[in-house]
Amino acid sequence: MFGLAGAMVPAGMRKIMVYLIENRLIDCIVTTGANIFHDCHETLGYHHFIGAVDVGDEKLHELKIDRIYDTFAKDEEFGKTDRYIAEFAAKLDNRPYTTREFLYLLGRRMSDLPEQGVLKAASKAGVPIYCPAIADSSIGIALAACMKPEERKFTFDLVTELSEMAQFALKSASTAVIFVGGGTPKNYLQQLQVTAGIMEPDVELEGHRYAIQFTTDSPQWGGLSGCTFKEGKSWGKISHDARAVHCFCDATIALPIVVSALADRADELRRRSVPRFDLGPKFGIYPRG
Repeated sequence: MFGLAGAMVPAGMRKIMVYLIENRLIDCIVTTGANIFHDCHETLGYHHFIGAVDVGDEKLHELKIDRIYDTFAKDEEFGKTDRYIAEFAAKLDNRPYTTREFLYLLGRRMSDLPEQGVLKAASKAGVPIYCPAIADSSIGIALAACMKPEERKFTFDLVTELSEMAQFALKSASTAVIFVGGGTPKNYLQQLQVTAGIMEPDVELEGHRYAIQFTTDSPQWGGLSGCTFKEGKSWGKISHDARAVHCFCDATIALPIVVSALADRADELRRRSVPRFDLGPKFGIYPRG
């Protein structure tokens, strides 16, 4: 299970994520609304641009240019992506959706676009994507501000999808987590072991058996993004005998190196079978193969 924090897509990580999905090197993604929005933006044919850190931000505001550190984007084009997402949501049935189902259907909606993206690849490969803080992004803005008043009845069922996530722990012999950054994706994937243990107290769970994190955060500030996997053992999130590694490095440096190494060993690492999922309204995990 792969936790992707921050805004890695405008930082150039979209095609790397597509490679991991298409080759089923990951089975489930938990990410931020920012990554999903920017993925939609690029899949629709819009761009992020290399900019500068020391530019005058007041001038950028006048020019309607948005800045993400050294990356620029056109605010007008962001608005077009907002409207695309809002128009898609307005055509859905009038019922609650999990973010997993919503994002699967959005990926299918974009399947006829020429540009490849994370949502497109995941919907085709059957890889579920969860976004627990989806309103904390331009997707939330799109649904709140761009939908017509009579269409604003759209709701996300976040509680149901948390119980869905618990199935990963309950129906897997062992689980592995990989985190790019920390934040909500990290906590969400770690807490599913705890959630599953409370839901099914008679099932003995050990926590995630394998864990990797690429981060520049450090543990002494007390934040979740920097906390160690050793700390996670106290909660039952991480197995006591887990094989775990922290890589303290900018993810935009480390992730391309690691994925390139995996690509070089693609034949050796090819999986004989992968989990299958029902990505419709009633989620289920099916036998491997």
